[in-house]
Amino acid sequence: MTLLLNDMTSRLAAAGIESPRLEARLLLGAACGISADEAVLLRRELTAGERERLDSMLRERLAHKPMDKILGRRGFYKYEFNVSEKVLSPRPDTEIIVEQALKLLDGAITQNIADFGTGSGCILLSLLAENKLWHGQGIDRSAEALQIAAQNARELGLEAQVSWLKASWFDDNLASALRLPLDMLVSNPPYIPVADIPALAPEVKDYDPLSALDGGADGLDHYRQIASLAPALLKTGGWVVLEVGVGQAEDVSRIFAGSGLQPFKIVPDLAGIDRCVILKK
Repeated sequence: MTLLLNDMTSRLAAAGIESPRLEARLLLGAACGISADEAVLLRRELTAGERERLDSMLRERLAHKPMDKILGRRGFYKYEFNVSEKVLSPRPDTEIIVEQALKLLDGAITQNIADFGTGSGCILLSLLAENKLWHGQGIDRSAEALQIAAQNARELGLEAQVSWLKASWFDDNLASALRLPLDMLVSNPPYIPVADIPALAPEVKDYDPLSALDGGADGLDHYRQIASLAPALLKTGGWVVLEVGVGQAEDVSRIFAGSGLQPFKIVPDLAGIDRCVILKK
């Protein structure tokens, strides 16, 4: 297996893949149904089926299909989530939304939380897993995304705590379809300026849904719409917790302040980039 791993590593490196040795081990392990560590110790020949699976996955990775979308799974916060090309791949940066939301909800007995643009459900389900008395509503305009989110809820044993709604926050009747008032609204909305999308890494622009990336001309269209809705959806004292793009935190805070919410905090991520905006009604 050393020669095979070396060959895969060289091909992945030549394609510009970061951590090519690790990814070679992950691919071999996935093809054989074993862990990446076990793949290094493999001393037998691959079966025809294993070789076919490995060749297929390697071709996909050389075409810059993200590893999580090849494997169909992605770790986020404390949990593993099913993913596909129909949902945005969960990012480590987004875990700050969960962490900050949990700090705000600390000690709360019952909560009604809505996740706008839920995708795989990773934010909402990570929150609900912390307290069996909390209830969540995941909103997404993609039926395929909601199917994946529902599958994740089943696997995490959270079906009874969550409901799913196929809708857009641009729908006029959205409020009437939600259980109100909300204690908290969380969202990682599309925030990439449309002109910047062609310059994104192939793993993002070619394999994440465009609808999960496109934030309009300045990247702020979805924040404006959510801000127009939030005051009527939240109870007094309710929270909005948002992920924002690089350089957007102050603009997003102003947009929501203009709708009547009070800026509470801007939180940087581990790289020091302002990544989370928190507001209060």
